[in-house]
Amino acid sequence: MLTGLLFQAFVYLIASVITVPIAKRLGLGSVLGYLIAGVMIGPILGIVGSETEALQQFAEFGIVMMLFLVGLELEPKLLWDMRRRLLGLGGLQLGACVAAVTGVGVLLGLSWQIALIIGLIVTQSSSAIVLQTLTEKGLMKTDGGEASFATLLFQDIAVIPTLAIIPLLAMPDIIGDANIGAAGQAHETLLAALPGWARVLATFAAVGVVVCGGHFLMRPLLRFIGESKLREIFTAAALLLVIATALLMELVGLSPAFGTFLAGVVLANNEYRHELESDIAPFKGLLLGLFFITVGAGIDVTVLLSEYGVILAMVVGIIALKFTVLFGMSKLLKVSHSASWLVGLGLCQVGEFGFVLINFSTQNHALPSELGQMLSLVVALSMMLTPFLFIAYDKFIMKPEHDSDVRDADNIDDIGNVIIAGHGRFGQVVNRLLLAMGYKTVVLDHQSSVVDDMRRFGIRTFFGDASRPDLLIAAGLSDAKILIVAIDDVERSVEIVKFARRERPDLHIIARARNRVHVYTLYQAGASDIVRETFDSAMRAGRYALTALGEHPFQAERVSSLYTKFDRKALAQMAPFYSDDGTLANEAGFKNALEEYKVNLTDAIALLQGEKHARGEKGWTPPPRSFYERQTMNNPQDDSENSKPYPAEF
Repeated sequence: MLTGLLFQAFVYLIASVITVPIAKRLGLGSVLGYLIAGVMIGPILGIVGSETEALQQFAEFGIVMMLFLVGLELEPKLLWDMRRRLLGLGGLQLGACVAAVTGVGVLLGLSWQIALIIGLIVTQSSSAIVLQTLTEKGLMKTDGGEASFATLLFQDIAVIPTLAIIPLLAMPDIIGDANIGAAGQAHETLLAALPGWARVLATFAAVGVVVCGGHFLMRPLLRFIGESKLREIFTAAALLLVIATALLMELVGLSPAFGTFLAGVVLANNEYRHELESDIAPFKGLLLGLFFITVGAGIDVTVLLSEYGVILAMVVGIIALKFTVLFGMSKLLKVSHSASWLVGLGLCQVGEFGFVLINFSTQNHALPSELGQMLSLVVALSMMLTPFLFIAYDKFIMKPEHDSDVRDADNIDDIGNVIIAGHGRFGQVVNRLLLAMGYKTVVLDHQSSVVDDMRRFGIRTFFGDASRPDLLIAAGLSDAKILIVAIDDVERSVEIVKFARRERPDLHIIARARNRVHVYTLYQAGASDIVRETFDSAMRAGRYALTALGEHPFQAERVSSLYTKFDRKALAQMAPFYSDDGTLANEAGFKNALEEYKVNLTDAIALLQGEKHARGEKGWTPPPRSFYERQTMNNPQDDSENSKPYPAEF
């Protein structure tokens, strides 16, 4: 038995290791690579056989993990902001597709019950393929990516009522005379013996357990596990969280994918969100890859060859119908033109939940088994065509974007006293200064063009997203003396500071801030020093303005220094009035502190203007005007800053 298990593992792994990189190199994407690998070891070579179906049920857990990770990226506020597309695009698409497929089925001579079930099945799209492909292509944050995600999310939620509707449409007298009760036992839940009202209450209670447990219990539990500093235990806890949630949802008859997605949304604001994501992602990737291989390996060649005309017509017809509905609904809801194409081409296949609904329908005598086999082939073939549709979108619809190449993070094989996250204009200046003083730095940047340019000039820079905990640890976070967060992305910079402060309470963290609200969030996250990217240059501009208005340069310097001192003090006083996400939590307190700051600053500057400089201040006077006049006479053609009465820099 062990030999058979090892042989199967060997076959699946070697098929994916060989096929997927080749598919990626040819621009086909990893999903199509996995599907091709399954076709090679299944229908073509016959190396794997009947165990594929059982293995597919296990591999479907990769979809559950994927939706958990998707939920981690969505804060409840963001989910509420998506409500228009979630209910509008998702709801309209589902209703229109079901109605259209049902109508076509009735016209072709099917009963309305079977036509309706087929409509409910084919309206589902593949969350696994679409989200994986959108992530690989960097399209998740685009207008089309967000619209696609909202539609997929609504479809996943719709699986729950669909599972409840299908048994009501069963026709055992027509489809078969097997006992429905026996078939239903395979899907019996803990609530089967309860009356209807009790099942409803128990279902809501299970959802409440997921929400309340994730909000109130997981934070202290993850903190307790994190303090052990055992990475493998934290990984085990992350897997336990996903498995326990999926098991609870399945026991009460709900979709495990929906339950884990809900758990992810609840934990989206948790400070351990990125560690959970980092630990779950490898398992998700492997299981999803295995799922796609089993889809390719499970194609029934006999049925395909005998009914290829009907099956191909169904595939083309369903893809064309779904594309028309998705594209039309996207335009109706004023989604941009290219984004509408992305939604239409990306979601016109039938998804992995189609297999689940087909099996459920046949077991409950709502669908003939022969038609179920044909629909399974339609689902598999439509999924296999999806990567080609994305390729068509890339080639003919989407305009090439600057620096859109995707590549793996570099292997960091260097250590230094200072880690610099971000090597743009801000980070480069800091890095050059430290290198000039002889300090060793480890620089991370997520833009490949920046990394390659720096390497051409002999400045070693590593490609990678510094907000990933594993990359920060690989860069030497445990031993570094200073972390400089120089990236201009507000959310990622705060995430980096939070993680670094939690891992290294003694670490000195210097962070770049875009504005005052960003300062408040970095302050709450635990940054030691916060540098506003425009503040110092604005203060210099203010000093120039004062001198141009006739103020003595020394007095302008004193006033700007006083203003800087008061402003930094005010930031520290106002930061507690903001929450971790940058929203104003105490408006009254903030307004009082702001008014007090304005009054104190005005009084301090008035007092400064009325007194002479203190003994501790070293007064100074710029060189006389004649000095610059002599410089101009010696360089009569010089039209630089030295030809002006006073230099631009003091």
